Amino acid sequence: MTDFQFMQKAQPTVALFVSDLHLQASLPRTTAAFLAFLQSHAAQTQQLYLLGDIFEYWAGDDDLATPYNQFIADALKALQAQGVQLYWMAGNRDFLVGQAFADAAGLTLLQDPHVITAAGRRLTLAHGDAQCTDDHAYMAFRAQVRQPAYQQQFLAMPLAQRKAIIEGIRKNSQDANQSKEMAIMDVNAGAIDTLFAQTGTDTLIHGHTHRPALHRLGEGPAGKLRYVLPDWEYDVETPRGGWISLTADGALHRHDVNGDEIA
Repeated sequence: MTDFQFMQKAQPTVALFVSDLHLQASLPRTTAAFLAFLQSHAAQTQQLYLLGDIFEYWAGDDDLATPYNQFIADALKALQAQGVQLYWMAGNRDFLVGQAFADAAGLTLLQDPHVITAAGRRLTLAHGDAQCTDDHAYMAFRAQVRQPAYQQQFLAMPLAQRKAIIEGIRKNSQDANQSKEMAIMDVNAGAIDTLFAQTGTDTLIHGHTHRPALHRLGEGPAGKLRYVLPDWEYDVETPRGGWISLTADGALHRHDVNGDEIA
């Protein structure tokens, strides 16, 4: 290995980006993989960005009384106590996360989208569901449930009732998705262009679609980069997962389920 190659490998990690873990008590291997990630890779970075659907669903911050949810919050808080800054962006499954959970987990809530400056470059962060504009039924549902008045009314219901409603919505969504074309559930190119124009950045990181990739949009100085995060699932025969890291030299790196860098 040359000195130059060693210097390239030795670049410290500034930030990690992860999404779509869909954590739940019924997926112990996925949970264990996330805890291992927090204790190893995340403990060695300065900032950790959780970009939505970290939980399979979130019925409200009063559900922190559930042991599993408190367990995850405690794990995040322990990481924050080590000096790592944690940031949370709502997904389509856990958009009801509020300040009580943020306080318990030691993290800062972000709006979607959000622009950060780190390691000398500006990045746009999003969950990704707001850009799936070809899925008209979902966009109508999203517009409804993101209204403060709707959320206030929903959160006033007993927790058990909220969970039953969410289970029904999840089942209906799964049934509906089986009849949808895959392209409809992906981001819309025009919506991505609009997001780049609104934020004035040339790099976007998002999740939601479960289609990990690096998309290069355009050529030359005007070209854009769209990084798509993978979803996590370790409780299957062929596990999947991964994350994106930003190193001090401003480079973004894609990592697979084992943490190895994807060329």
